[in-house]
Amino acid sequence: MTVSAVTGLASCLVQKKILSESAAAELATTARETRTTFINACICSRLIDHGVLAGVIGRIFGLPVLDLERYRPMTDLDYLVAPQIQRSGNVIPLSIRGNRLVLAVSDPSQMHTIREIEFHSGRHADLVISPHDQLNNVLESKARKQDPDNRLTETASKPGLEPLYQSAKPKISAELEGINDAPVIRAVNRILQEAVRLNASDIHVEPYEKLFRIRIRVDGVLRELTSPPIRTARRLISRLKILASLDISERRLPQDGRIKLTSPESSAVNTMDFRVSTLPTLWGEKLVLRVMDPTRTCVPFEQLGLDKLQSTGVKEALARPQGLILVTGPTGSGKTVTLYSALAGLNNDSRNISTAEDPVELTVPGINQVQIRPAIGLDFATALRAFLRQDPDVVMVGEIRDAETAGIAVKAAQTGHLVLSTLHTNDAAQTIARLLNMGIEPYNLAASLSLVIAQRLARKLCKYCKKKAPLPAGSGFSAGLEISLPAGSQIYQATGCDRCHGGYAGRIGIYEVVPISEPLSRTIIAGGNSMDIADAARKAGHASLRQSALTRMTEGLTSLEEVTRVT
Repeated sequence: MTVSAVTGLASCLVQKKILSESAAAELATTARETRTTFINACICSRLIDHGVLAGVIGRIFGLPVLDLERYRPMTDLDYLVAPQIQRSGNVIPLSIRGNRLVLAVSDPSQMHTIREIEFHSGRHADLVISPHDQLNNVLESKARKQDPDNRLTETASKPGLEPLYQSAKPKISAELEGINDAPVIRAVNRILQEAVRLNASDIHVEPYEKLFRIRIRVDGVLRELTSPPIRTARRLISRLKILASLDISERRLPQDGRIKLTSPESSAVNTMDFRVSTLPTLWGEKLVLRVMDPTRTCVPFEQLGLDKLQSTGVKEALARPQGLILVTGPTGSGKTVTLYSALAGLNNDSRNISTAEDPVELTVPGINQVQIRPAIGLDFATALRAFLRQDPDVVMVGEIRDAETAGIAVKAAQTGHLVLSTLHTNDAAQTIARLLNMGIEPYNLAASLSLVIAQRLARKLCKYCKKKAPLPAGSGFSAGLEISLPAGSQIYQATGCDRCHGGYAGRIGIYEVVPISEPLSRTIIAGGNSMDIADAARKAGHASLRQSALTRMTEGLTSLEEVTRVT
């Protein structure tokens, strides 16, 4: 067998005549068959002096070699790296340098252990190589000090037992094992706090066969926050379910819950709510946490981003004593924020306001809020019928999902009530067509509908790093945008800096506001389709979603890429 038959560390050991070619090949085969690392196979074989092996590993990996017999590690770092992880991974925490944790290891190729330590400690690992026997002596000495009777050492040495965390409490059940230990608690708290710090709207906790990742949605775009070791998935997910008061033994059915996080910021106490939804998947439960920040949900109406004409139309519709106002758009387009802003302006002592929501995302003093519970028969239609017996002035229905709810909402708007609700459609014209398709009579819809708001959220260009972009060739856009730019327009593009996320910071609303005027009412009664309704709205001077987005682009607030993405 030639030296070329083995590679990497094995080849280096053969070249230095520390191992024979046959011994190196046999160790490589053993490592593959036992699914371990080549370094671990060398250590277990006892064919190489541990000090010599550490020196070769250090040169191959470009890492310093530390003689632990001449160095005394810090003794108070077990809170960052649990003793069981130290023993199972043969790793010792040496010191802390800012946000970096110095670790002594004998096998730097065991990346799963190193990544697990980084995840639970919240620090980046800097590695030094120490001989395996020296590491073993230090770990055994620590174990004897912590457990004079050697119960921990004996337990850890039994085959098939690799406990990750030590618990002083007796095990109540297998479901609770490990989920209340300090590393898991710290990891969960860090994930929630980091999501809040980055202004994330959602947290996605996703287990797969060989991967466990946590992603956050910032400014409407998902990105990876961290990728913890796959074996931590069940404990981390169980910890989140306990915080949300969910049944951790139920993994076959979806569940919903809430988490309240209170964290000190300056002299104030900031309280964040997380709406938790679980979903059984092929490789475990996926969790999605919606970040419910009251400061972002309750936005003053003037700060929504409507232009002057749109703002006037919305305020006129809200000032009427009756009528139906619909807000439409896909999930995550800001419909809830718009509704809460409208309700905040209507909320006073002279009005009786009732809402039916699924779920109630923000509690508002002075408004009677009802949580929909379909499992017990309390759906939107049932709640809406009950509202009408409660002498309401303003009614908000979280979503019109079926013909029964739509019919009751239309009748309520015709009988002296102001009704606000949402629909999942693409634009204002399709909203009207959708209601007609649900079976609402055209004359009833024309008589009750006051206003339709279609909206999107576009990422806002970072004011610190945005730069001018070349105008599109020709008078229009080749990207499928049929509208030309005004003469002398200037557009900008994202670049990226340390103050933003890829050139964007925050989001702005893009709106299409269509008051139902007399010409539009005649189009609806005549049975016009969505194209007819859209044409009538354009003739009345109402800007479409794309026109509104282009206006924001020419104002330097967003980019051409965002215009094409959201419209």
